[in-house]
Amino acid sequence: MSRTLMMLALGAVASFPALAEPPEVMQGKLVDEHKMTLYVFDKDTAAGKSACNGTCATNWPPALADSYDKASGDWSFITRDDGKRQWAYKGHPLYRWSKDQKPGDTTGDGVIGAWHVARP
Repeated sequence: MSRTLMMLALGAVASFPALAEPPEVMQGKLVDEHKMTLYVFDKDTAAGKSACNGTCATNWPPALADSYDKASGDWSFITRDDGKRQWAYKGHPLYRWSKDQKPGDTTGDGVIGAWHVARP
């Protein structure tokens, strides 16, 4: 009987959605749950607002948060124009660079002088 209860309990846990991990600090830079480099944008000057929408957001996909993600400490969220939640670090919205191909790539650093690797 205890084996049956254990199997039922494991099945119940397995049925919950896998929680995406919040961004983290790795090797002196901020990375997403896939260890891809995150960036900040100099034109994000209005508090709680992203200046990167449309084509910009295609090239610089926002680091979106799931509905169950929780802000904590320096990690927070902004609400994008489309209503989606985007991760922010110390109030700065975070983005990925579409041309980074693998974890550790930082090819977006310095693009048009306005994009920078996000650092703690």
